[in-house]
Amino acid sequence: MSKVKVKICGITNWTDARRAVQSGADFLGFNFYAGSPRYIQPARARKIVQRLPKTVSAVGVFVNETEKKVLETAHAVKLDYLQLHGEESPETVARLKRSLPVIKAMRVKTTLRSTQLSRFRNATALLLDGFDRNHRGGTGRTFDWKLVRRAVAGVPVFLAGGLTPENIGEAIRAAKPYAVDVCSGVETKPGRKDPARIKALMLAVKDAQTRTR
Repeated sequence: MSKVKVKICGITNWTDARRAVQSGADFLGFNFYAGSPRYIQPARARKIVQRLPKTVSAVGVFVNETEKKVLETAHAVKLDYLQLHGEESPETVARLKRSLPVIKAMRVKTTLRSTQLSRFRNATALLLDGFDRNHRGGTGRTFDWKLVRRAVAGVPVFLAGGLTPENIGEAIRAAKPYAVDVCSGVETKPGRKDPARIKALMLAVKDAQTRTR
């Protein structure tokens, strides 16, 4: 099994970003959706991104935002990836992908139809998250991880939704994802990360990969 990458999402301050990087995170997520308790202003995100090592990718999270605003924010912050967490169309994904890699998020209830996934085969990656009627990401809701194996062949999958240091090993073994995306599972409150839980998460990810080989 290849190395599972780790994305820590909902970063709102440099202290949490630094701790995530030091623990070995590959991606950091910055939420530009105003309705999120983890919302961060682009100017503040830029100051954090400027300090990141080149080995860590900055991901901007957007929900049903205009393409113009997405690209303006991406340029201002110097993002490496775009993550679309709304009802964006395959055509929107294709257009934005001309500028930056696009991760298309999809919320999963109890089933996952192949037709749902195949619509976005042009995305750089898919992110499968637990469904919540009122929130977009960071909900702490899990789903049947084995459904991830139905994803479109050749399209990397980020597994999200209720992942914690306690269940991440089981999730990796069940889903065999390209990456895991963790937010509320390593927080003391929305937008504030717990360094001990980040460290525990990274150790659990490493242990799960060792056991899976």
